[in-house]
Amino acid sequence: MTLTRRALLLLPSLVLADLAHAEDTIKIAVTAGPHAQIAEVAKKVAEREGLKLQIVEFNDYIQPNAALDAGDVQANSYQHLPFLQTQIQARGYKISAVGYTVTFPMGFYSKKYKSLADLPKGAKVGIQNDPSNSGRALALLQKSGVIKLKPTAGISATVADIVDNPKGLQIVQVEAAQLPRSLDDLDASAINTNYAVQAKLVPTRDAIAIEDAKGPYANLIAVRTADKDKPWVPKLVKAFQSQEVRQLVEGSFSGSLVAAF
Repeated sequence: MTLTRRALLLLPSLVLADLAHAEDTIKIAVTAGPHAQIAEVAKKVAEREGLKLQIVEFNDYIQPNAALDAGDVQANSYQHLPFLQTQIQARGYKISAVGYTVTFPMGFYSKKYKSLADLPKGAKVGIQNDPSNSGRALALLQKSGVIKLKPTAGISATVADIVDNPKGLQIVQVEAAQLPRSLDDLDASAINTNYAVQAKLVPTRDAIAIEDAKGPYANLIAVRTADKDKPWVPKLVKAFQSQEVRQLVEGSFSGSLVAAF
């Protein structure tokens, strides 16, 4: 057999080997900070399962989904489901959630009261003035039993959706970044985790009401819908939901995020 003929016979197997290797190296988009730190730990766990991860960091919330939909990466980990659903609706992305990672829980904080139930009649309560976060804050007020919203309000609830307010709470809408400072003037305020941490507040310790770890705002792993049943997807999810990742979350972030798995 000539060398040329032998090379031709070997070509299909070499191509298959290259394809197998390519599928075992998955590019995953994350945002800088905690998501990138978590991905580094998950990468080490995935390698034990024969799955190689290449981490691609972004500094904004729009590009990771754009890159995923375009096929520049095969997965991303940085967003919660309501945000993903909004992106899909606005941009027509064919992206699916395949597993949960961590939650950056929104909480209510107060310098005067130990719980939302302790708020007096007419108390002034601060919430964010942007639609996505104000809906979260109102949902948490409802979960705590101090207001009721229209059943149809959903995650986009506004102050106009309040149908019962027995304490006559005065809802004050404030720019999210200013809410920690509002605690001196208001009876309680909803504060996002990133701003709470900047204000030296620990959500799991200091919040008088806090979102559930496995609620609708848990962060997730997303892949292209066409890829969601591929064999590498369970390996990827397993790596992000590993004990090693849980230990990182519980040991390194001082209660500012919690495992959602």
